[in-house]
Parts: sequence; C-alpha cells; structure tokens
Amino acid sequence: MATIDAGTKTGRTLIYRHSLAVRLSHWVNVFCLTVLLFSGLQIFNAHPALYWGQYGADNDPSFIAMEAVEGGDQAKGLTHVGSLTFDTTGVLGLSDVDGEATARGFPSWLTLPSYQDLSAGRRLHFFFAWLFVLNGSVYLLYGLISRHFRRDLAPEGKELTLAHLGHEVASHARLRFPKGAKARHYNTLQKLTYLAVIFLLLPLMVATGLTMSPGFNAVAPWLLDVFGGRQSARTLHFLTAFSLVAFVVVHVAMVILSGVFNNLRSMITGYYAIEQGDE
Repeated sequence: MATIDAGTKTGRTLIYRHSLAVRLSHWVNVFCLTVLLFSGLQIFNAHPALYWGQYGADNDPSFIAMEAVEGGDQAKGLTHVGSLTFDTTGVLGLSDVDGEATARGFPSWLTLPSYQDLSAGRRLHFFFAWLFVLNGSVYLLYGLISRHFRRDLAPEGKELTLAHLGHEVASHARLRFPKGAKARHYNTLQKLTYLAVIFLLLPLMVATGLTMSPGFNAVAPWLLDVFGGRQSARTLHFLTAFSLVAFVVVHVAMVILSGVFNNLRSMITGYYAIEQGDE
C-alpha cells in the first residue's frame, strides 16, 4: 500500500486505499443502482402488490399491497403488510400529482420517469440492469486477478470471534471509529457487510430479475423452481432492493460520521488521510 508523508505542518499521512478499478466500479454502481431503484418503483406502480408463488392476481392474497380507497367524502391511501393496514395518505397508495390526489403506489418524486409510464420505466430499468451486470463482472474479474477480495475483504480468523465482533459493534454504536494503523484497512464489520452485498444481495437481485423474464425462462426454466415461481422472484427482487437501500443509508451515515471529506477523497483520488498522532 502506497504511503505519502504529508509532513508535520498538516500532521497527516496519506495512504493509497482504493485502486482506480475499485473507485470506477463504485461510482458506476452508484449511478446504476440509483436509476434501477427509481425505475423499479415505476414498474412496481403498474401493479403495487407482492405475492408468493407462480401466479398473482387481484383475487390472490398479497402480503404487501398499496391502494387508494374512498373514505367518506375523501379518498385515502392504504398500505397493507400482511394482516396490518397503515394509513399512508399523501405518500403511499395515494399521493399528490400536479395538485390532485392520485392513486399511485409510490409517489412521483420516487419514480423514474416521474409520470406514470411503464414502458419508459422498463426500458430504463433493463438498460441500466445490463450496465450494472457488466460493471459487476469487470469488478469481480479484477477482484480475483488482483486478489482484492482476499487481501482487502477476507476477514482473518481472529476477527471472526464473538469477542472481537462484539467489541466492533459496541465501538460503532458509540461512534468510535478505527484510527491510526487500524484505519489503513477495512474493519471486520465492513468486510462482512461488503462481502454479503457483493456475493449475496447483488447476485440475488440479478438472479430474481432474470427469473421474471419469460425470455430468460426459456433458457433457464430451473430458475422458476429455485425461487418458487415468477411472483416469488418479484417479491424477493423487491425485498432485496430495499435491503440494498438500507445498506446504502447506513453506509452513507457512517461515511458522514467518520469524516465525509476524507472518505469522499479516498473514493475519488484513492488517498485516505491518517492523523500522524494516531499512528
């Protein structure tokens, strides 16, 4: 790992933390996943309900659904999660569109395009899905050839002990982040989280997306059996997407709390600053 002594005036040491391939793939993923999320919500709005199994229709029970209903003189938006029902008027089920209350699963500011257009949403979603897959394939190839996964993401045996993991969880809860030599590398929670995202959540999202394609079903019909049907794949695709959203929210929060400028610089230039007094 390259190191630059920034001198006593700044009191910092710059280390080369992220390679160009990692940085480029990271920002391409940020752009792709943003478009995929918003266009995916546009597609979801065409039928804002999730089922389990091969078939899904209005008469089949859904465990997540959004709808607009008449409530006396005023319509309201409802969101159903299993047997629970929540009034989500103004956000989910019924939201404001050009000054009028409109039946709509997710509001217009969360979809791409903002107006209701399933065809445009599908075109955007499919294009950026394949760009995302291509970018991910290049990243995986780089990770294997450069030993990035083994060198930077694979936790050591001692890092997987309950005592060590408990200490890291407690430190993060107190907003105490690694300093000095420990800040040169990812901590154990980062390693495990990134590995879960790279090798579990992202492949699951791609696989469930392909399972919903009738054309791909002709090539790999066994995927329907793996996921229990096209509707089950759609549900898993939705839940996986929001698991990634939860990851991004926590990730951005940690970036801000642990030093937003330093973290952003490391993901743009590759260099991360460590205070000399912490070495």
